[in-house]
Amino acid sequence: VLLVESGGGLVQAGGSLRLSCVVSGITLDEYNIAWFRQAPGKEREFVAYRSWSGTTYYTNSVKGRFTISRDNAKNTVYLQMNSLKPEDTAVYYCAGDPNYNSDFMNPADFGSWGQGTQVTVSS
Repeated sequence: VLLVESGGGLVQAGGSLRLSCVVSGITLDEYNIAWFRQAPGKEREFVAYRSWSGTTYYTNSVKGRFTISRDNAKNTVYLQMNSLKPEDTAVYYCAGDPNYNSDFMNPADFGSWGQGTQVTVSS
């Protein structure tokens, strides 16, 4: 399975970005996907999760601002990020696994990762 992210960039506070994660090697209706992020000097942290069945979860700091979605026809998962804040600055990674994720906020629960895309929010 291969995951490739895109869509990062530099944006002012209050702006929006949409990250994409193209998945190959498996179809999304068999695959659980999450977004994580890692800021300099910090541990990788959970952002959002979407199970193969469509259940979604978000970390509290992004609820109401970020939305995880998927396009089965394009085998792509998106992270729509609105009302961005400087503290959202990080490298964002998509991660996936076909197995049930008992601890989907734990990076160790995912077997496949993308290369990451940088998001920088200026104040």
